[in-house]
Amino acid sequence: MSDNDSKNTPQTLEKDGLSRRGFLGASALTGAAVAATALGGAVMSRESWAAAVKDAQSKIHVGPGELDEYYGFWSGGHQGEVRVLGVPSMRELMRIPVFNVDSATGWGLTNESRAIMGDSAKFLNGDCHHPHISMTDGKYDGKYLFINDKANSRVARIRLDIMKCDKMITVPNVQAIHGLRLQKVPHTKYVFANAEFIIPHPNDGKVFDLQDENSYTMYNAIDAESMEMAFQVIVDGNLDNTDADYTGRFAAATCYNSEKAFDLGGMMRNERDWVVVFDIHAIEKAVKAGKFITLGDSKVPVVDGRKKDGKNSEFTRYVPVPKNPHGLNTSSDGKYFIANGKLSPTCSMIAIDMLPDLFAGKLKDERDVVVGEPELGLGPLHTTFDGRGNAYTTLFIDSQVVKWNMEEARRAYKGEKVNYIKQKLDVHYQPGHLHASLCETSEADGKWLVALSKFSKDRFLPTGPLHPENDQLIDISGDEMKLVHDGPTFAEPHDCIMARRDQIKTKKIWDRNDPFFAPTVAMAKKDGIDLTADNKVIRDGNKVRVYMTSMAPAYGVQEFNVKQGDEVTVVVTNIDQIEDVSHGFVMVNHGVSMEISPQQTSSITFVADKPGLHWYYCSWFCHALHMEMVGRMIVEPA
Repeated sequence: MSDNDSKNTPQTLEKDGLSRRGFLGASALTGAAVAATALGGAVMSRESWAAAVKDAQSKIHVGPGELDEYYGFWSGGHQGEVRVLGVPSMRELMRIPVFNVDSATGWGLTNESRAIMGDSAKFLNGDCHHPHISMTDGKYDGKYLFINDKANSRVARIRLDIMKCDKMITVPNVQAIHGLRLQKVPHTKYVFANAEFIIPHPNDGKVFDLQDENSYTMYNAIDAESMEMAFQVIVDGNLDNTDADYTGRFAAATCYNSEKAFDLGGMMRNERDWVVVFDIHAIEKAVKAGKFITLGDSKVPVVDGRKKDGKNSEFTRYVPVPKNPHGLNTSSDGKYFIANGKLSPTCSMIAIDMLPDLFAGKLKDERDVVVGEPELGLGPLHTTFDGRGNAYTTLFIDSQVVKWNMEEARRAYKGEKVNYIKQKLDVHYQPGHLHASLCETSEADGKWLVALSKFSKDRFLPTGPLHPENDQLIDISGDEMKLVHDGPTFAEPHDCIMARRDQIKTKKIWDRNDPFFAPTVAMAKKDGIDLTADNKVIRDGNKVRVYMTSMAPAYGVQEFNVKQGDEVTVVVTNIDQIEDVSHGFVMVNHGVSMEISPQQTSSITFVADKPGLHWYYCSWFCHALHMEMVGRMIVEPA
């Protein structure tokens, strides 16, 4: 606890016109009192608590030249990017542009990146939510990271060896891809993606009634290797968050709008909504047998997972849970899907080993698979795990993380008197997602937890009306959680994921045969160009292709001539072979910018619409004579 916290009591803030705990809707318990009461009444003194926190803080120090234990991948929120952090230092290492335009790397500007983005390159915004790493046998394999764009219904794949996006798909027939998770075993064959909003089918302006039987949303499966659609499943209600099991058979998703309403009051009408469980094997079997439909111009196989006349589909089961559930998390031991209630103080524990009987009709009621419903606090949103039988849930309204024991919660559900809550820790403020190290895999190690808080208020220097948000690092290696680090962050990063550093193997320089720039290599071959040696200008009517090498501190072409109105494609190949010697290419006053790292080829196309002399320069500092690494484009008047 900081001195600042000890002064910011509810009474003190009340005098300033703001009751922090009143605003947050939480209990009045603060600081050491919260930790003490949650630890079964074993009261800690201020001194012992401070000593424990100081010990935990010492673990996060990563000295100059030392490496972090974990890679952390943060969604970039409304920035449309993925951010790479070292954990536990919380140092930002890199930003990977995905759904945004990035002038540093040229993402969204270069021909290679625009080809990956496809038609969706016209969108200049993105809304990243859920980054997830590909798996083999329930463990991170470090091959890919997947991320969604809620704003424009896209899913992208990042190659982790080069830390760049290499595939992107716009999911057809739906709006707003929100929840995203991956198949865990035997490997990540599918990327599962929830489309949140209900729309009419066809959505052609003739029907606007969400209660119409042809108004629905769908659960989406994308082939992780080809990044093409595998299948879609029509569901009742809407879809929020999703996760998959450790058998490869089941996936599940929360629904907060079982009412199919479009207004706030309507969406809160039902006391229970549901978790919809998907039998992936049954869906695959139907698709293989051709028992599907298609919608509109899309060729994607679509199966119907809705209940009809009270009868279940062979593909789905709907498990009622309270109320407006949000997060859906698979426990790292593979036993439970845990749905977080949001408007209920509870989480619902669904026993995965009972799902085969549910689908086989051996259970009387869908609720029979609910084996625990612990009362945790106000506004439970997401749950993570330490691999020691404990779960950690964010309480949005209480501004806390609660640690609870899953098996004890299951015993309590049967009527046994047991205190399954182990600790409640204040976080600052209003946490959404949280993530513990390796928690999405069978290797959850229970070392670190990140709570991603939506508000920061008084935690940092004021920055005007728009405040940063706050990522907080918590040590969970012992019996109690200890908050050890605040990290301001921008534009709602939303969620993160951590992998051990040995699980991520990156290249130091590019391979010349890398598929990332293979289309540009093919274009050069057609023009008879050796990209690593030739510096030539090819004219094809009003299209001009300028091929040049770069080696610090000079371009292979230092001047070229074009005519006003020509479409100019500049292709630069960095022939330096020393890691960390990246070059840039910027054409002044033309909106042209790109990065070219060692042994990479990158290209960009623009129109030379202004007669005169135009300089280009290297934008990545590469040499003592970096400022002298320039060239000129001479544009002759039309």
